[in-house]
Amino acid sequence: MKEKKKSSTSLIEKIGKKIPDPVIIFMGLYVITMILTLVMGGKTFETMSADGGTIVHEIKNMFEAENIQWIFNNALLKNWLSYGGGVLGTILIVMLGVGIAEESGLLTALIKKIGLKVSDKFLPVALVFLGIMSSIASDAGYLILIPLAGLLYAGLKKNPLIGMAAAFAGVSAGFSANLFPSTPSDVIIGKNAQLFAESQGVPFANAAGEALNGPTMHYFFIAASTILLTLVGAFVTVKFIKPRLEKQSYTIPDDIDLSDFTVKPEENKALKFAGLGLLLAGVVVAYLGFGPLASFVTEEGTKVTPFIDNIILMITFLFFVPGLFFGIKMGLFKSAQDVIRAMAKQMGNMGYVLVLTFFSYNFLALLTECNLGTYITFLGAKGLQAMGLDNSPILLIIGFIITTAIINLFVGGLTSKWMLLGPIFIPMLFQVHSGMTPDIVAAAYRVADSSTNIITPLMSYAGVILVFMRKYKPEYTIGDLIGLMFPYSVAFLVVWTALLIGFFTFGIPLGF
Repeated sequence: MKEKKKSSTSLIEKIGKKIPDPVIIFMGLYVITMILTLVMGGKTFETMSADGGTIVHEIKNMFEAENIQWIFNNALLKNWLSYGGGVLGTILIVMLGVGIAEESGLLTALIKKIGLKVSDKFLPVALVFLGIMSSIASDAGYLILIPLAGLLYAGLKKNPLIGMAAAFAGVSAGFSANLFPSTPSDVIIGKNAQLFAESQGVPFANAAGEALNGPTMHYFFIAASTILLTLVGAFVTVKFIKPRLEKQSYTIPDDIDLSDFTVKPEENKALKFAGLGLLLAGVVVAYLGFGPLASFVTEEGTKVTPFIDNIILMITFLFFVPGLFFGIKMGLFKSAQDVIRAMAKQMGNMGYVLVLTFFSYNFLALLTECNLGTYITFLGAKGLQAMGLDNSPILLIIGFIITTAIINLFVGGLTSKWMLLGPIFIPMLFQVHSGMTPDIVAAAYRVADSSTNIITPLMSYAGVILVFMRKYKPEYTIGDLIGLMFPYSVAFLVVWTALLIGFFTFGIPLGF
């Protein structure tokens, strides 16, 4: 049995190692997509709209003059620098705050401090849990927790990739789980699910006939999921990832000195000073959160959340100020120029990210503009629809999860896929079986969308995570990353699906 597991893992790794660098992948996909639009240009297909009508989509021939103009007119600003609401800017600004904390020595001191008190046995649990919970802060988990996990393991003289894998599993594969209700993904999925259901005559109620509240209709399920995925993620880390990686070599960059794993007296004093900085920064952030950036409801009844919308800037500030205080106390920041130099050094390490995002974001924008992305999702939906599983609600759930999981490997974006799949599957599955209520279908979507995030090179942060890992293993490839994260993806998909089926079978409410 063990030999079979080893051979299957080896096969995955061998296949994965043949996958080229993400930049090359996106270059190739861009060319392939352009050719497909030439061949399929003019083809139309229909999908169901939120109001019960139909939307006619047409695949655009991107070689036509006006579409060529679109490519060049949007390549730099809209499709790169502003893609996804400015994801690239978010990445860069976070690195400024983290850069100060890292260059000042604050992170290294904290790692040593924590490393003396935390047992290696509890780290996987803590990292997966923190990763899952970080989804409430949007991109912060990717940009902050994962590199910190690597530094923590390096400080404990363990392979940094062990910690980074555990954190990545929690942040990305466990994205839809949380202990906090009404997270951004709860609101996006819940509110739209209500619209999809009510506009097509489907009761927005659970199996017991009780009215659903969109933002909290999954709370019991995602809270249970948080605990389950934390335990499963830690188990996979200890039983599969750690044994594999602890035998592999890794390097510690020259700018990280972990030879003396003790906290010096001057570092203890600087940590206390950094604590003062964190307190002051926390007061400022709290003032903003309850004051100028407090949530409010407009006259139209729309809830506006300025603080949550700017959570990345808040987190950056919370890193910047303590790092500044620590550096000043340690005598490393003697002038403003020293601070600027520290930030510039961090930016200098982001060159690969700039190259990667230029090609990846332009490809993803092209896929959306030409409607091929929509067509891929449409074909997957039609395939499930053709199965006709009238008397098998559990197989319907499993089939929908598998379909969405496969689509997620090729088309990113939680919102975009839900806006297409939701109007189709919420009414369709309810008509096939009355037990397939909107909350069940939406929960199945969340399970599938999250679980396969960590094994697709098309995920927005795949290249960024690869950059973080290459800090300790320069030869690491996207294939290595996929092979490393594959056990998490399979485990999460299986146990999370089983949990949902358990809720469904025993009639347990998914939320309130």
